[in-house]
Amino acid sequence: MIECLHCGADLPTGNDGDCAASISGSIMGDEYTESFYLCTQCGFYTVKVYIEPFLGEGVARFKGPMSREDGDAAVELIAQCSEPWDKKCRCKAHVEYFQGQLD
Repeated sequence: MIECLHCGADLPTGNDGDCAASISGSIMGDEYTESFYLCTQCGFYTVKVYIEPFLGEGVARFKGPMSREDGDAAVELIAQCSEPWDKKCRCKAHVEYFQGQLD
């Protein structure tokens, strides 16, 4: 389970999870995957950032809380890509989301 960074509620993950969107990108050889979870109790987003380095062990971090407005905008941007899981994708949505920092 992931804990909402705003209210502390448990956010379901996995097959029953409420991941609103997820996107992957490669930056300096490391793969970044950011997944957005919307809390149904408080309406804020918590973002899980999984970093898989070129060398070494992967690590998960969390950022937020993110307002509904900002989170919805990110989710809408991610939805513009037909393959958000493709870390090598260089569509407009990927480039904008990762602020031009992709390999």
